[in-house]
Amino acid sequence: MATLKAIRKRISSIRNTQQITKAMKMVSAAKLRRAQEAAVQARPYADKMADLLKNLSSRVSRAAHPLLVMREEKRTQLVLVTSDRGLCGGYNANLIRAAEAFIRKQGSDKEITLTPVGRKGADYFRRRRGEASDRYLNFLSTPPEELAAEITEKLISRFVDGETDAVYILYSRFRSALSQVPALERLLPVHLDDSQETDQLIEYLYEPGVEELLASFLPKMIEIKIQRALLEATASEHGARMTAMDSATTNASKMMGSLTLQMNRARQASITRELMEIVGTAEALK
Repeated sequence: MATLKAIRKRISSIRNTQQITKAMKMVSAAKLRRAQEAAVQARPYADKMADLLKNLSSRVSRAAHPLLVMREEKRTQLVLVTSDRGLCGGYNANLIRAAEAFIRKQGSDKEITLTPVGRKGADYFRRRRGEASDRYLNFLSTPPEELAAEITEKLISRFVDGETDAVYILYSRFRSALSQVPALERLLPVHLDDSQETDQLIEYLYEPGVEELLASFLPKMIEIKIQRALLEATASEHGARMTAMDSATTNASKMMGSLTLQMNRARQASITRELMEIVGTAEALK
């Protein structure tokens, strides 16, 4: 049985750890509220742009703009959004597992270019696949609209120049503080929904014209998708960290309770042993 001193030292260490996890939980809860509001507010705008693209789908052909051109996916680029810090449960592990599954599905005959956003994904694949083409670290310190614009410019440039045939983004979609789901979306070429019937579409007046509209609309739509993914990932990270720290705080309380019981038993055994020695000595002196 461990000594009383060792047990007290363990209890003190766990209590200090519990204070840290509790503080981290409170910080993540405060950040989650703001991040969740930003992610929820970005959804209607992104959904409306998607509806507008569906309406344009029946009026344009894929030859109308370079970002619509379909090619055989021999060279694929994957934008992986993870966190820069750990202590957020299985958040990063789930995203990395989904990225590995995507790479295996593509096959060994296809070239995969990885663009990690976040230190955890960058470090993981740097040890296994070498340096990535671009790395975006500490992205929480950069406004999402600025980072999205920078990423969009590089992705579009490579796609138009023929360096990549398709671009996908993998991020964690926020559902609640307890649920974050990895989501994979294709950014390029832009998906056109040709299934809608003409009589079901809403008529819009486009000025200066559909082709001119696409030239400014499609890059902006890619940027909005990336910005939304960053906002969803930020909210998911804070939610996952808050949940993980809450579980760690609860487990620390259970461990302290178990160690306190063990310490009391050790103290009781020590007191009993000392009483037995006193009684034995008194009997011997009679």
